[in-house]
Parts: sequence; C-alpha cells; structure tokens
Amino acid sequence: MLVAGIDVGSRATKAVVLDGERNLRACSVLRTRPPFPELARQALDEALSRGGLRGISPDYVATTGFGRYNVPFRDLQVTEITSAARGASFLYPSTRYVLDIGFQSTRAMKLGEGGRVREFHTNDKCAAGAGGFIERAARYLEVGLEKVGELSLRADNPQTISSVCAVLAESEIINHVSEGKTVENILRGAHLSLATRALALLRRVGLDGETTFVGGVVYQAGMVRSLEETLKVKLNVPAQPELVGALGAALLALQRLEKQGAIPKSPVEPAT
Repeated sequence: MLVAGIDVGSRATKAVVLDGERNLRACSVLRTRPPFPELARQALDEALSRGGLRGISPDYVATTGFGRYNVPFRDLQVTEITSAARGASFLYPSTRYVLDIGFQSTRAMKLGEGGRVREFHTNDKCAAGAGGFIERAARYLEVGLEKVGELSLRADNPQTISSVCAVLAESEIINHVSEGKTVENILRGAHLSLATRALALLRRVGLDGETTFVGGVVYQAGMVRSLEETLKVKLNVPAQPELVGALGAALLALQRLEKQGAIPKSPVEPAT
C-alpha cells in the first residue's frame, strides 16, 4: 500500500510517498513551472525512482497547493492550510500552532485534536508579508538566496523596514543601500519585518503553546532567529520544512483509505 501527496506550490512542487504504516518511502522537490499536470507527474515519478519504486503506482494520490486542481490523476485535493496542519501535527504531536510562510502568503493556524484546524488567518496585505519579499530583497542586493539566512545572522544593527507594501518596502531597501548600510543589516531588517507581520497573524489565533514553523523560508537561519526573538518562543523546525504540506496531503490520503475500509485504521490518527 502506497499513497502520495503532491504539493504544487507557487515556487516549488513537492511529492511525498508513504506506505500504509506512515513511513516515508520517497520524496522529491522540483521548481514549479507550467504545464502543471506534467510537472506533478514528473515530481511523483522522480520521488518513486529515488525510493526504488520505479514503475509502481500509488494506490491514492492527494494534492495540495495553489495548483492542486491541475493534477488530473489526483484522487483528492485539500487546501494548503489543512495539509500543512496535518503534516506539522504528525511531526510534532503536541504542537498547537503552525506558522507557514510561503512564497506568496503567510498563514497562522491554531490546531485541535488530530491536527485539525480550529482557526486560521492569512496575510491580507501585499507580498511584503510573505517569503517572496525576501527573495526580491536578495535579488536587489545581489545575494544568492541560499546565503540570505547566514548573512542575516551576522547583523549587528538591523535596519527597520516598516512598509506593508512590497514596492514601498523595496524603496526602503534602496534608501538603506544609498546610506551605506550593510547587506547583513538590511537582510536582518527584512527578516524582522516579516516576523512582525507573522506575530500579528499568530496573535489573532492565539499564541500560548507549542508552535511549529514550516515552509521553505525555514531554511533561512536568520528568519528562524528573527521569529524566535519576535515571538519570544522556541519554534519547532522540521528537518525538511518544504515537504510538510505534501506530507500532510499523503497522510490525508491514508485517512481517506481508512474511511473506505481499504486499510485498517491507525492508532496514530483518531477516527472521524
């Protein structure tokens, strides 16, 4: 018994393959690009190949992400919020809150039993409140995205970036550069700006328990540090944070099979 979760995100497309006992058998990450149906198939085939499962078709496929409807071979589609919550809860069963910072949006969730979402809020401003802003700032500063996190950690005088509009925030960055501010301090200011917006979202759902940070931005160490300083909490940080949504989709695929009686119900997830 194999199931797959495919997360067609705005920047990357991820595939996760689980067996009936919820063991991770394979995964892959590809840069998102059209056409989405072919991309989703490629991501799944690459994951199966990496896991030594070439030629084997999963028994059930669940999709998530903004491109989840564009996968014709799916059996189920779930929202990014539902899948991220379920994946985070599986990795950290005691987590009560999930912060998901993606390329285009930031989401704060409060979880109930079994990783079910009780309440959530997303950023309602422009791209200055999501991970794409950091990528644009890095491009303007001529810094590779893979270096942003470590450079941010070296800051000794973070520069304030207060605009909620991405265009105006970029103007602030230009002003900082013209004033001779260092790249490190500008990047840390961008991380702190994003952390402040994340705090506002989490306060709307409550922030009084274990919190898990997911999404590709987690790989930026400066972002993690900025969040922990701003939120005043120690965050759960998954080893492969970009896969959490795809993992959650795969777990929901298994749950669907359990409901259909195709496999026994697991004690890991409560019956619904």
